[in-house]
Amino acid sequence: MFWTQEVLKALDKNEVQLINDSKTPSGEPHVGSLRGVLVHDAIFKVLKGEDYQVKYIFGSDDYDPVDEIPKGQDDHFTKYLGMPLCNVPPPPGSEYSDMAEHFISGFFKIFDDLGVKAEKYRMRDVYRSGKFNEAIEKILLKRDAIKEIYRQVSGSEKSDKWYPFQVICENCGRIGTTEVIDFDGKEVTYVCRPDLVKWATGCGHTGKMSPYDGNGKLPWKLEWVAKWMTWGITIEGAGMDHSTKGGSRDVSGRILREVFGKKPPYNVPYGFFLTEGAKMSSSKGIGATAREMNEFLAPEMLRYLMLSTPPKRAINFSPSESFIVKLYNDFDSVREGAFSGLEEKEQQRQIYQISELNTSENYHIPSFSLIKNLVQMPHIDIYAAARELKGDGLTELEGYRLGSRIRSAKFWLEHFATDEDKFTIQHELTEEILEKLEPEHYGLIQQFRQDLHHIEWTETNIQQQIFDSSRMVPITPKSSFKAMYLIFLNKDRGPQVGNLLYYLGRETVLNRLESIQFSEPPVWKACSVTLAELNDFGNEHKEKIVSAHYRYKAERQVSCIEFIFELNNGQKMLRRLYFESYLEPEEVVKVVDDFANKSNIVVLPD
Repeated sequence: MFWTQEVLKALDKNEVQLINDSKTPSGEPHVGSLRGVLVHDAIFKVLKGEDYQVKYIFGSDDYDPVDEIPKGQDDHFTKYLGMPLCNVPPPPGSEYSDMAEHFISGFFKIFDDLGVKAEKYRMRDVYRSGKFNEAIEKILLKRDAIKEIYRQVSGSEKSDKWYPFQVICENCGRIGTTEVIDFDGKEVTYVCRPDLVKWATGCGHTGKMSPYDGNGKLPWKLEWVAKWMTWGITIEGAGMDHSTKGGSRDVSGRILREVFGKKPPYNVPYGFFLTEGAKMSSSKGIGATAREMNEFLAPEMLRYLMLSTPPKRAINFSPSESFIVKLYNDFDSVREGAFSGLEEKEQQRQIYQISELNTSENYHIPSFSLIKNLVQMPHIDIYAAARELKGDGLTELEGYRLGSRIRSAKFWLEHFATDEDKFTIQHELTEEILEKLEPEHYGLIQQFRQDLHHIEWTETNIQQQIFDSSRMVPITPKSSFKAMYLIFLNKDRGPQVGNLLYYLGRETVLNRLESIQFSEPPVWKACSVTLAELNDFGNEHKEKIVSAHYRYKAERQVSCIEFIFELNNGQKMLRRLYFESYLEPEEVVKVVDDFANKSNIVVLPD
């Protein structure tokens, strides 16, 4: 059962469902921040599709204190440590009114790109409007019961003087350094302590004020409780780190149930989004930002990345070629499964429904693997190539999705690809390239250029031909690929050879290969076997060999005998004996007869 169906199964369709999530806007949000956003959005979309009465709200926790400084911005933010995020000036040059708006506004713009339809709220407005006044009063009056739940559930011991509330210091404006030491039912007494936390220094001021109408805030575990009890939230997931036994969710849920007599929201725990095994952090600059990933991946791909993995499992993202190509291939496979109409593909249909924003029709566009190659070949019209592959014109949706995939490929090449992933078509055959070619490469060039004249020019045929030609040199396919990469890219590795040569075009490829001149004897020597190796080959393959021929070649006082074998699978293979002298005709015949007698293989002149 797909995870969204498990959520459906747990909910009462007769109840109005309110989904909540929120984010502390303390820095540039990393891409992992989108996991909760999209998990909740997927639930919202599935419930909406099943005709549930449902609403999705998302908050900016902008009354939280500045407890970390965004990477590289110490000069601006250090003096504001401990103050509410919404009361801190934005970085120089920002168009926004404060630090919180500076960071959350860009995050909310990503929601629009990803098709997230959540109603937004800001905690400054919630506290200042008095909407939490009742919750604040109840929590302060029930502090002893709450303190006991902390102890029982999480083992956290609170002092007798503990009050679950922090005010904004009237003197220095900090909220993260204040400690409430008394509540008389109307006002709290507080101290702004210099040593309350390690990341900010209080001013030492002591004061008394009302805790209501935005004068302070609840600790975040109890802020959860206030949201749940005030708004009647029925669904709110949390990170796996908060959802462990005795963790934050257990504490908050128990308080809501036992102190206030209400049912906690349905929890969908979700794991971390890791970048090559590392947990991401805005303040430490670890991992890609949400904005950067939104620029990189099209909405359907970013949604698929976040939602195809069951929420409880961590996502270990890598910008490597292999990871990104697999991501796109998997998505394309899911899309095809979704439109197959097959019952066994139902889970793929469910994944696709929450990933793709336009599920009205299927579409057929080139793979990301191909597109990332084509964008590095400026002479190629990618839209024309896509039409050729499809065998028809592109629909409006196909054109749009293809454009997105092209942009993603260009972004990946510019920001994530290694030098090995990139290539540049070499328009001239330079001395530098020729010096890198080994004698065996010349053997491949000679055989391959002959064979290419006899095949239909398709990617599959070209790719197969390089294997067939390699057996007739003989040379390993790996070395053959290297020869092609050197000749056309001046690199040791590159994209699939069949793909590369197909889009370079028959004329370009043959002209380049046929312009390469070389002497054959060094090839003979480099691509030869010993007589013992030839005999071993014959004995190993004699049951598969259906015919065998030989030919003798001589040049510049050296010579060779080439044995051509045809196997019962239709393949041809060559083995070569090299000699540092000419052989007389009878010597050639003797060598051939000796091999034929030892291997029991009939060998005829070619």
